[in-house]
Amino acid sequence: MNHQDKKPHILFLFSDTGGGHRSAAEAIIEAMHLEFGDRFMPEMVDIFKDYAPPPLKKMPELYPKLVRIPRVWELGYNISDGKPQVKVLAKSAWPYVRGSFNRIINEHPSDSIISVHPLANAPMLNALGDNHPPFITVVTDLVSTHAAWYDKRVDLCLVPTRTAREHAIKYGLKPDQIKVFGLPVANRFCQPKGDSKQLRHQLGWPQDRMTVILVGGGEGMGPLEKIAHTIATAQLPLTLVIIAGRNNKLKERLETLKTHWRIPTFIYGFVHNMPDFMRAADVLVTKAGPGTISEALNTGLPIIMVSYLPGQETGNISYVISKGAGVWAPHPDQVVQTLRNWIEQPEQYAQTVAACQRAARPDAARKIAHIIADTVKA
Repeated sequence: MNHQDKKPHILFLFSDTGGGHRSAAEAIIEAMHLEFGDRFMPEMVDIFKDYAPPPLKKMPELYPKLVRIPRVWELGYNISDGKPQVKVLAKSAWPYVRGSFNRIINEHPSDSIISVHPLANAPMLNALGDNHPPFITVVTDLVSTHAAWYDKRVDLCLVPTRTAREHAIKYGLKPDQIKVFGLPVANRFCQPKGDSKQLRHQLGWPQDRMTVILVGGGEGMGPLEKIAHTIATAQLPLTLVIIAGRNNKLKERLETLKTHWRIPTFIYGFVHNMPDFMRAADVLVTKAGPGTISEALNTGLPIIMVSYLPGQETGNISYVISKGAGVWAPHPDQVVQTLRNWIEQPEQYAQTVAACQRAARPDAARKIAHIIADTVKA
């Protein structure tokens, strides 16, 4: 396919089972455009929704329901996390998904293939055989990385942390197959923080108070309502911004509750200007998702983690704490105490901001874009 009159075709394999896979692919594609203009032709394929046979085809729809039962999810994650288990699962699933992955190859001939989903690696490499275009895995979990991410047949495995690199070696990859770059996030999260007061003015928020964003991901997950109520009634001098995501019922309940709260409170559904929100804020209260953590670090925003998805997010808590970039506060009273400490001890808060800035990897997507470009003889 790679002729002089055609742009190199880069195929990204992802699925909307969690927001991080799509976001990572989109961030890399954006970086490729920023670095190389229209030199390459990237394309995204959802391995489940677009090609998988039923019931796997429904995985993007089922995922939000599955993760709402965290202990069951954790059990499944831990049982399947290991080199022998992944090998057995891949072998048993192969007859069922063979046709789907052969179709992907036939319908999307590519000069380079980028997998940002662990369940794409083994079946795609099986379908490609020995003579395949460069195949790169971009791991989108920070620390607790599942064995399915690591297939020895890949040309490169790009990981976000040193711990993820250690896991890759543990599961059989060679050191020269692995590079540590950080997690790719959208370019809007990688800009200088700028004047937060001016941003607050544009958003209609008070400018003279600590501003706290409370978010539960796109689905409004976690104990948002209880945490919001505890913060709002703690009589702290702050502004509370709550993002309920697609959870419309939660948004409606919060709108009713805020009429009784005595602090400035702003409630939003799903938002598209999260980078501006983060740069305008002082603290992020959130679930310990890898993408959200990386975005917060890149915007210099201290993190209070209140929940996590057992399995792939377990190690994120210790990672953030070890970097000095935030705290683990699973109880609403602990959230309030942390906020009170940071208000009363501004030097401690400033140290946390500095730690976020040290841990940030704003150039991850652009570095990955260059690695991909280097694998293609354009």
